[in-house]
Amino acid sequence: MSVKEFFRSRVFWKQLGLAMVIGVAIILFLIIWLTLYTRHGQSRPTPEIRGLSISEAEHVAGKSRMKLQIIDSVYTTIVPRGCIAEQIPVPGHRVKKGRTIKATINAFNPEMVAVPDLVGLPRRQALSIIETAGLKVGQLNYVPDLTVDFVLKQTIHGREASPGDSVQKGMVVDLVLGRGLSSQRTSLPSLTGLTLDEARNEILGASLNLGAYVFDATVMTSDDSLRAFVFKQNPEYRSEATVQLGSAVYIWLTTDSLRMPSDSLRTDTILSGGDFGPPDTDLSRQK
Repeated sequence: MSVKEFFRSRVFWKQLGLAMVIGVAIILFLIIWLTLYTRHGQSRPTPEIRGLSISEAEHVAGKSRMKLQIIDSVYTTIVPRGCIAEQIPVPGHRVKKGRTIKATINAFNPEMVAVPDLVGLPRRQALSIIETAGLKVGQLNYVPDLTVDFVLKQTIHGREASPGDSVQKGMVVDLVLGRGLSSQRTSLPSLTGLTLDEARNEILGASLNLGAYVFDATVMTSDDSLRAFVFKQNPEYRSEATVQLGSAVYIWLTTDSLRMPSDSLRTDTILSGGDFGPPDTDLSRQK
């Protein structure tokens, strides 16, 4: 049979048809397999499970076709004991079906730590020891004394805390320090662009107190608050400016890099107790 006759024969057309069917089947199989494997276009937002019990969190995760894994525990007063305190990915982050949400629960029993002996230590050393002990630095209260910036007393909830006392981890320790027998002053730090934690550390490092912090309307979630930065402070920073030891510094934070200091503060939210600052600030309008 000649080549020309072969191309005209039924055998050729049958083989050609069979090859086309097999080719189409392979293409369809690959498309279906890739769709099932990658789940392209099927991402979904991570649900909010913080504040829920483990069973509630498992139910919510299951409704979103996700799994729950408890990876750690902490003790906090933000959520009830035994409930979800933190989660990864954060709520709203888009992931594929079947993704595991890793969660940290609030412990049923708080971790206890010993109160360190801070009396007689210089301020910087005392602050470092407080953090290392698993406690938090509170107010720095300065009183006239022969010493300058040395700890005279340590208190928790207004009561003197004796070294070795057992307290909950994360408790706030306030310090009474000497300021000398004259009006000692310290330089005012520049806080613009710093996060809340960075600004707090700078303020404490300058022998000052954080009076209040204000988040503007761009800060909507706890994650926003972690990345927000200072765009205004009172007293304002000047290279030659000094203030008395223990003075309060007030800061405003935003996530908007274009935020101007002259913007209205009417929608801001104050997250601090006590007095909100001197009368010449706009904080008085937000009580």
